[in-house]
Amino acid sequence: MEERTGEVPGMPELSQETERARALLPFGVAEVTGPSMVPTLRHGDRLLVHYGARVRVGDVVVLRHPFQQDLLVVKRVAERREGGWWVLGDNPYAGGDSTDYGTVPEDLVVGTVRLRYRPRSGSQFSPVALVRWLFSSVRLVFADRSASRRLRAR
Repeated sequence: MEERTGEVPGMPELSQETERARALLPFGVAEVTGPSMVPTLRHGDRLLVHYGARVRVGDVVVLRHPFQQDLLVVKRVAERREGGWWVLGDNPYAGGDSTDYGTVPEDLVVGTVRLRYRPRSGSQFSPVALVRWLFSSVRLVFADRSASRRLRAR
């Protein structure tokens, strides 16, 4: 149920198969492309997304791009504003967030990111390598409650 990456960095493309599975399951997987969420997320990271989860300030969310709704974007919720959520990338130099397209309506938020993991390399077959991978590559994604302070600093 992995969303395929689109042409625009940081925005995986939704497939019809993903949409059907999303209706049945509360969780799905997405892949990060681009640098907009560095240092929290890196290009190639996989995300466990909780569809329809309650969104709070500081959460990392997957949302539909307001102008290209067939593309997904991964951003952090900075604050609630009139008309929707103000979202920002953790990398202020990458762009492609609410500073470019304004608030994101609530109905464009697909889900909240709960976990990130980096894919295993082909050489990690031993039990020791598997344990190392688990401890180094799998992380919960916590809400950053200081997101509104970053917004005021911009």
